[in-house]
Amino acid sequence: MTPFLTRPELCGSFGAVASTHWLASGVGQAVLERGGNAFDAAVAAGFTLWVAEPHLNGPAGDAPIIVSHARTGKQHVICGQGVSPAGASIDAYHALDLDEIPGTGHLAAVVPGAFDAWCLMLRDFGTWDFADVIEYAIFYAVQGVPVMPQMVATIASVESLFRDHWPENAKTFMPDGVVPAAGTLLRRPVLAETLKRLKDAAAGATREDRIDAVRHAWYDGFVAEAIDRFCRVPMMDSSGTPHAGLLRSADLAAWRATLEDPVSLQDGRYTVLKCGPWSQGPVFLQQLALMRGFDVAGMDPCGADFLHTVTECAKLAYADREAFYGDTPDVPLATLLSASYNDARRSLVGERASLELRPGRPDGRVPEPGFLPPAQGDGRVASGVGEPTVSNMGVTKGDTCHVDVVDAEGNMVSATPSGGWLQSAPVIPELGFGLGSRAQMFSLRAGHPNMLAPRKRPRTTLTPSFALKDGKPWMAFGTPGGDQQDQWSFTFYMRMTRFGMNIQQAIEAPSFHSEHWPGSFWPHDAHPARLVVEGRFGADVVEDLRNRGHDVVVGGDWSEGRLSAIRREADGRLYAGANPRGMQGYAVAR
Repeated sequence: MTPFLTRPELCGSFGAVASTHWLASGVGQAVLERGGNAFDAAVAAGFTLWVAEPHLNGPAGDAPIIVSHARTGKQHVICGQGVSPAGASIDAYHALDLDEIPGTGHLAAVVPGAFDAWCLMLRDFGTWDFADVIEYAIFYAVQGVPVMPQMVATIASVESLFRDHWPENAKTFMPDGVVPAAGTLLRRPVLAETLKRLKDAAAGATREDRIDAVRHAWYDGFVAEAIDRFCRVPMMDSSGTPHAGLLRSADLAAWRATLEDPVSLQDGRYTVLKCGPWSQGPVFLQQLALMRGFDVAGMDPCGADFLHTVTECAKLAYADREAFYGDTPDVPLATLLSASYNDARRSLVGERASLELRPGRPDGRVPEPGFLPPAQGDGRVASGVGEPTVSNMGVTKGDTCHVDVVDAEGNMVSATPSGGWLQSAPVIPELGFGLGSRAQMFSLRAGHPNMLAPRKRPRTTLTPSFALKDGKPWMAFGTPGGDQQDQWSFTFYMRMTRFGMNIQQAIEAPSFHSEHWPGSFWPHDAHPARLVVEGRFGADVVEDLRNRGHDVVVGGDWSEGRLSAIRREADGRLYAGANPRGMQGYAVAR
């Protein structure tokens, strides 16, 4: 167990908020203090994250959310993952001489999903008006937010791209003509005007009518029209060639966020809930099913046996993700999560690190030809795309945010907003923000379950987590990190449920991740047997893992994961924690 904590696990009963940025946590708690519920608070915090962490998310990004409604006792997934344009097809990209969808620019854009996800949650579960929850983001867009060192490094990494090809990005994020210094205030006047226009659009007789009016302004009104016009203008992308986009106003008008049932797996007295296989969420559940056959509680939670076993089970679960997950109705999920299937798969876990990518054959299904990618990258520069594997300063790939909220009534939210990164899309001059780039996650291989098709969701890495305990809502948790999200969250959960750690202890314990399988983001590299561990693991653990065949890369002491979590125990007490890595995450509880 961690001998020293950078901060305590917080305890309260009135309400708690935990997120990847202290401003969002403060805003969420302010909403609770003013009488809003957890859903109101989460929406206000989510809008604030657009301004506080623009290198990690934006208004045109994506936001899968898991909610638990105290009054009904039910849990729901809010799907804030937008779909591909109607004009997007494999042939359309091949006609442009592209074998992969670029990681940046217009061709990587899907319908913005986050905005409608937040609005749907506010309308169906919240109590506040849109005008009230958006006011915090408007305030910070006008007054400015302090620029964090990671944002500085991100802007610096794409400074020449901004100057040479994306001038509106330079104007927005380098307002004085230079990369802003850490600690200076970054103001977003154009974004502020866009948010004010949306606020002014909130007209109607009822709260629900007013929220729907804002949704209409975004998906059928001035926002959709501006996006349509801008996508027709060729802009530079990661292919090295300027391209116009395929996204049109009709694509936005045809899409809205939806409520879905979570996917779940029973784990003793716990039940873990995740989004469906249009996300990578079920790999958490597959890992859980595979780990059932091991005496995890008898292992050292920071020892080589634990790291090896978790990693080898993850390889099997993620291989199935690669072969079978996607926005398609025939994902064999029941089999993939079944005891019999995972009992058989568990036999593949040996004493040595596997060097292969080994998907199973659920229901007799065979991975499509060409499933396996190249074993390593080809030297292409991935600046501005994807999500980083560590939180070290200077990482230039786009990352993600996370926010958890629980109120006194027991309403709970776990949300993982992302996309629309400042470094991966040109800023729309009329709106003050750029589009998302989630389409890069599609495959252009015909027959693959995650292959590109019109109006289809890309298989996202965004994966909020939720758990019940003895059938009662217990914990909302999650982390940024792309393919690592369901590794870091899984290790966190195991350390709590198998080793008795509290939230803060489990967050701060040394962590790790594998890069064995192909990455979800362009250029989709795979690094067989690579295992990245924090420097706080003992030298004996690293040596043991290397002797088992793992390609161990030792990272910084505090480089793995950006978790936050809130749990509610049977007596109504709330416990919260947030990640010290990156020096941004904070939890608040009273």
